[in-house]
Amino acid sequence: MRAAGRAFLLRDRDGKFPALMDEVLAEAGIKTVPTGIRMPRMNAIMERWVQSCRHELLDRCLVWNERHLRHALREYERFYNQHRAHQALNQAAPLRTVLDPITDPKRVDDLNIRRGDRLGGVLHEYSYAA
Repeated sequence: MRAAGRAFLLRDRDGKFPALMDEVLAEAGIKTVPTGIRMPRMNAIMERWVQSCRHELLDRCLVWNERHLRHALREYERFYNQHRAHQALNQAAPLRTVLDPITDPKRVDDLNIRRGDRLGGVLHEYSYAA
């Protein structure tokens, strides 16, 4: 991650990362930030996000350059936080609550659902039409 001219590498405390690696990265201007001690979920949450991003976005599109990659990641972040259903949140998105279920059979018959595409159809959003 690069912020204000500084580069960071967030990593876990696995023994496969020797001190020499930290020195090499420091010489390149990259600060190594290890995850907290005895905090296994700290790394797991980020690994899950990266896995979702790879399967739902990066495995399905061809990235042309850094600018295109940044644009695709911004769109995926918006999709992930505002639209994508999460099982842990009872199918809500982190920044959107779940709508009340439709129990009236008459409303179900007239249900009009629209699909919106992001990133040229790689990501799909479904919503009720008013």
